[in-house]
Amino acid sequence: MSDFGDAIGTAVEGALVSRAVDGDKGAPLDKGHFAEGACLNCGTELIGSHCHACGQKAHLHRTLGAFIHDLLHGALHFEGRTWKTLPKLLFKPGELTRRYIEGERARFVSPMALFLFVIFLMFAVFQIAGISTPTDFDTEARTDEVVAQAAKQIDTLQERRDDLALEIDTGAYSGAERTAAEARLKELDDQLAGLEAAQDELPILRQIFDENDASAEEASGGLPLGTGEGQASGIPTSEGGDTTVKVDAAQFGWLEKTVEKWRASPELMLYKLQTNFYKFSWLLIPLSIPFVWLLFFWKRRFRAYDHAIFVTYSLSFMTPLILGVTLAGLAGLSTELVAICLLTIPPLHMYKQLRGAYSLSRFSALWRLAVLTVFILVILLLFLQLLLVIGAF
Repeated sequence: MSDFGDAIGTAVEGALVSRAVDGDKGAPLDKGHFAEGACLNCGTELIGSHCHACGQKAHLHRTLGAFIHDLLHGALHFEGRTWKTLPKLLFKPGELTRRYIEGERARFVSPMALFLFVIFLMFAVFQIAGISTPTDFDTEARTDEVVAQAAKQIDTLQERRDDLALEIDTGAYSGAERTAAEARLKELDDQLAGLEAAQDELPILRQIFDENDASAEEASGGLPLGTGEGQASGIPTSEGGDTTVKVDAAQFGWLEKTVEKWRASPELMLYKLQTNFYKFSWLLIPLSIPFVWLLFFWKRRFRAYDHAIFVTYSLSFMTPLILGVTLAGLAGLSTELVAICLLTIPPLHMYKQLRGAYSLSRFSALWRLAVLTVFILVILLLFLQLLLVIGAF
């Protein structure tokens, strides 16, 4: 018992010494609150509500409520600054942009944090509401289209085969040219036989059809078919026409693969397009900055940073607007009202943001808004092209 008592006494003594040296570092009070005299992160003696050495907040909590607060704070600085930012973003976006640019950073939520949060929110809400890309394509209609295209291709190949055979029979080629023409004729016969034999097997039919398309495009590197198309590479036509230059289709292999992926599985490609939009939506910011810069390139007091803040806050407003209008439409809002909202609110918001952020007159803001509207269409087109390219790999 004495040993046990000595052990308890030693532990208590150690705790008291540790508390005296560390200044109550890490000592929890009731309900999970700390009452530390030194920073729990770096050990610096605390003077105010934050450590002046590392910046960590003093008097930390070890409660579930503190964890939820940290979670929300990490996502969007979900505290007093949120309620200062959102009303400004809705009704005075120009003032918000200008004040943030001029240094009022601690007062408002940073534009990038806000943008990432609204993108996450839109993705989550769309998933909950079941808003997604279509997956119920009309397979029967697509099958009929493939069959019709294959039948048309068979007719085209048959016509070319007959023209080439006629030219060979009439002596249009001699020597090496005749040998090459006969080889080409055999290729066309094999392709026709394959297509005709596979009409009842759609997977095989589609593969042969695609290969046949490529063969038809590469016919310019084969022999002339007597149809006035100048097909040969270095071989004159039967009428002595000019030769054409063969283009290496391998240079565009990635494009052919992309088209094939869309043909084979449009549902999967649309799903990838949707998910890539969420993952790469931030690309809208660097894509937009140069176009906004063009509106002010002769005004040196406005820098690229200013345009980045303008663009990011603007996107942070437009994203929940589209989300809200979409949900309202699904809830029964008329198509006319949805269209009115989408056609009036975005330009009005951008006009107010332009005027306030750049201190513009009404006329200056209006003509820049008109030009910016055209730029937005270009930006969206470029963004879509980037998503299509990313989806190809």
